Amino acid sequence: MNPKLQNVLNDIEQLSAEEQLEVISYATEQLKRRTMTHSVWQAYQASKQERQDVYRRLADA
Repeated sequence: MNPKLQNVLNDIEQLSAEEQLEVISYATEQLKRRTMTHSVWQAYQASKQERQDVYRRLADA
């Protein structure tokens, strides 16, 4: 196991059960936010590619 990950897990083990749940909840929310941001960016890139000619005409206008 990665030494940094092992250190984090060791630190988490020192927390109370309530604090551990708080850490897990926070990490889960951050992962959801990251996934949503990635999905939005992917959708934007797909839209940009599909509508490249429209964006070019708007830029030229």
